[in-house]
Amino acid sequence: MSTTSFTRRQPSAATPPDDLDLDFSRTVDRLLVHRDALGEVFLTDLRRIDDESYAAAAQLPRSHAYYGDHQLRPSFHDPLLLLEACRQANLAGAHRFYGVAEDDKFILTHLRLTLTHLPSLVVGPAPLPLVMRVRVVNRKERDGRVTGLDYAIELWVDDTVVGTSEMGLRFKTPTDYLTLRLNNRGGRALPSSATLPHVTPGTPVPPHLVGRHAAQNVVLVDAATTGATGHAGLRTPADHPSMFDHPQDHLPGMVITEGARQLALFTALDVCGMSAAKVFPTDIDVHFTRFGELEDETVLTAEANERVRIPSEPTDPGVYYTQGGLLELPESGEESLWNGGGAALEQLPVRVEARQRDELLCAVNLTLTRVSLG
Repeated sequence: MSTTSFTRRQPSAATPPDDLDLDFSRTVDRLLVHRDALGEVFLTDLRRIDDESYAAAAQLPRSHAYYGDHQLRPSFHDPLLLLEACRQANLAGAHRFYGVAEDDKFILTHLRLTLTHLPSLVVGPAPLPLVMRVRVVNRKERDGRVTGLDYAIELWVDDTVVGTSEMGLRFKTPTDYLTLRLNNRGGRALPSSATLPHVTPGTPVPPHLVGRHAAQNVVLVDAATTGATGHAGLRTPADHPSMFDHPQDHLPGMVITEGARQLALFTALDVCGMSAAKVFPTDIDVHFTRFGELEDETVLTAEANERVRIPSEPTDPGVYYTQGGLLELPESGEESLWNGGGAALEQLPVRVEARQRDELLCAVNLTLTRVSLG
């Protein structure tokens, strides 16, 4: 049986934010992170560092009906759960530290997650305490009001950097947001996911083909491949308690990202024979170009690139250079635990595009990583 070949990195040169005394005992106000359900709030604390940075804490649950529903073994905390924790940290920081009104609407412009140390993300016997060191790298203001923030984030578990994230948010007053959306829609009234039909036309993909157990977590219909290209329709899960925690007038960016992840896994299996039960996204890079409308058909296409196979004995001992960044080889005595001895790292870059009416909504570049015994 294949296992994942990632082990402990050498200590980071960066200083872990331990001295900020972050609290993991309770979640923040759900309004700070734009969530209705308390069970969908993962952020527990925020601490200001300076004018351009702060630290945030989140507790990632051992089990979750959506984020925890994966066939991968050993079980890892979902990359989209990590992105959701970052999204919540960014929203809460915008409200608490940068004067963004709580009733402002936010627009997601881009997001990226790069994971470099998977062992720290294995689901264990207790919830995972995640610390995020958040830095504002670009601040947009108009008439003394913050209208946009771009973030760079370091993700820490204990004293180890496990990855990095980037995210961009733009903020609109309710009136300005309504004007923008009506202009996007040619004056048509805004819809609501609360009144959307709960069945998207098409044949749902069997869950195991996208690494899932539960059918309600599958968002693809009519999936197929032609050559190295996968294509599918996006099922709009308007009744899903996590993907649609509250009514929306558009397709949430995280739902489109979930669809891209699932089509990448489907394509990797159908084109390359890489089982969705043995593949983990270690890099997700998303750029949004327009709103996704609830009523329009959303078409996803995926292009699988050439696989990258990294030998078990690299020429530079102790280091893997991969599509997703720098990864460390096992320390002495840990090799048998993580790679079964002599394992090789294999990665598949996949590009997914989401379109409505032949117009691009977003482009998603993923790196799927698996380990096969060498």
